[in-house]
Amino acid sequence: MAHPRPLRLGSYNIRKCVGLDWRRSPERTLDVVAGMGADVVALQEADKRLGPRPSALPRHEIAARTGMTPLIPDENGPSIGHHGNAILVGDGVEVLNLRGIDLPGTEPRGALIAELRPKGADHPIQVVAAHLGLMRRDRQRQFHAIRAALMDSTAPLFIMGDFNEWSRTRGLDPLTTDMSVISPGHSFHAARPIAGLDRVAHCGASQLMDAGVIESKLARKASDHLPIWADFTLNP
Repeated sequence: MAHPRPLRLGSYNIRKCVGLDWRRSPERTLDVVAGMGADVVALQEADKRLGPRPSALPRHEIAARTGMTPLIPDENGPSIGHHGNAILVGDGVEVLNLRGIDLPGTEPRGALIAELRPKGADHPIQVVAAHLGLMRRDRQRQFHAIRAALMDSTAPLFIMGDFNEWSRTRGLDPLTTDMSVISPGHSFHAARPIAGLDRVAHCGASQLMDAGVIESKLARKASDHLPIWADFTLNP
């Protein structure tokens, strides 16, 4: 019997599509996203932090350049996400539920939570896209807030995004009691990667197969972060 192909998740802080050449290029950003080959991608800084937070990515360009669909909490608003967090899904991924939550802290932060059924999967999963605060005490409160928002769900859980945690061993304890947190490699700063700020946390209902950082020439110029990816199989 053929084994189902792994579920590929990706995360990318796109810095509002402003590259290291200080040129805003949504097309370049989307070409990097397309190269990830992911089923689900969490984006950070996908909205401009001005007024009503308009999207940094033209909606009509997303599908045209990546084949993916943005999950938009408010179809009547200018944003494609919540507090700059966005989720893109590939063909065949069914969307069962979507909601944004506000997170505590010194800075305005939030997370986007999606319940999805990947193509060929027997059961749904939950994906959380988050961009956490700059101070550890805020990040710890934000992790607890995310976990509290998920208490009613039994679906396999993935939390991914820019965790903003420089330490390899500290600051993640609200997750590590019952989840595994992976940093696929150094993803920041794109010009000279020295820190694994971009991470994926997963529960015991999934098994990590492989993970990495995309270090293509295009990715090294498109943002100050490099995108990460991780392949998982879902346990029965």
